[in-house]
Amino acid sequence: QVQLVESGGGLVQPGGSLRLSCAASGIDLSLYSMGWYRQAPGMERDLVGRITGFGQPTYYASAVRGRFTISRDNAKNTVYLQMNDLKPEDTAVYYCNLYNYPKTWGQGTQVTVSS
Repeated sequence: QVQLVESGGGLVQPGGSLRLSCAASGIDLSLYSMGWYRQAPGMERDLVGRITGFGQPTYYASAVRGRFTISRDNAKNTVYLQMNDLKPEDTAVYYCNLYNYPKTWGQGTQVTVSS
């Protein structure tokens, strides 16, 4: 059974940074492109960024480009999202999933940017 577990969220002031992690069990993530997504209250879940199985980021949403960086450690079966210069509009629940073959969504990790 595939399980995706996001962690690393929290409350941060504008301009701050967070690093999110997505750990997987039951699947070898190195075989798949992975996506980070976010869902703000009352909004749909949107793609934030995507990374290939080889570790090449291939997409960032315009709202986060230049501030967020996706990476992965296939040895740890984990994907990361480094978020810098956070803004209040980045407040959302963040999720990861296989980009082309999405599995059951995890619980996500809450990111709140507020002073």
